[in-house]
Amino acid sequence: MKLLELSIWEDGYTMPLVCYYREEEDIYELVDGYHRYLVMKTSVRIYKRENGLLPVTVINKDISNRMASTIRHNRARGMHSLELMTGIVAELSKSGMSDSWIMRNIGMDKNELLRFKQISGLAELFRDRSFGLSDDWLEE
Repeated sequence: MKLLELSIWEDGYTMPLVCYYREEEDIYELVDGYHRYLVMKTSVRIYKRENGLLPVTVINKDISNRMASTIRHNRARGMHSLELMTGIVAELSKSGMSDSWIMRNIGMDKNELLRFKQISGLAELFRDRSFGLSDDWLEE
């Protein structure tokens, strides 16, 4: 966090936070940028300089696409956790996203997706199926 604070102090906020507006609660949900947000909340000098304001972009996507956005942002920065990615792949699969959708939107190849599915150890990911990927990725 100290390095991020220094980076923001020296260079400013070079990337906006990504939020989703939850109309039913009239709040903005943070999709990407938690640590940049935390720096604003904990660094007095940055808070003062920025007047407590952060650059934000708002996306209008369903939960699966918001998860995909978060992963793309983290992977683009080279920051993704094996445990987190495994859980997200499992969640996307359980929510009905096809293998090709996951590969396209998360930026995975078929072997990487298969490894995450295998690591998850969740039998329901392979229930009533042969152990492997579906053929829907062949379309692309």
